[in-house]
Amino acid sequence: MELFLDILKYLAIFIAGAVAGFFIAKHYMQKFLKKNPPINEDMIRALMSQMGRTPSQKQINQMMKQMDKYM
Repeated sequence: MELFLDILKYLAIFIAGAVAGFFIAKHYMQKFLKKNPPINEDMIRALMSQMGRTPSQKQINQMMKQMDKYM
């Protein structure tokens, strides 16, 4: 019986550590992506120029807002 309780205790500690690690990693990645966004205004401008469009600042701001909405 004592062995079962020890195994259960270690399993609970492992699960708690995994859950805590997940949330710490999630917080770190959100903070990292906020500081270093995967796409910026210059990239949007270059992408639209490659498609043959000259974007206005308003269009770029709208696209940046859409990107921030999902981050």
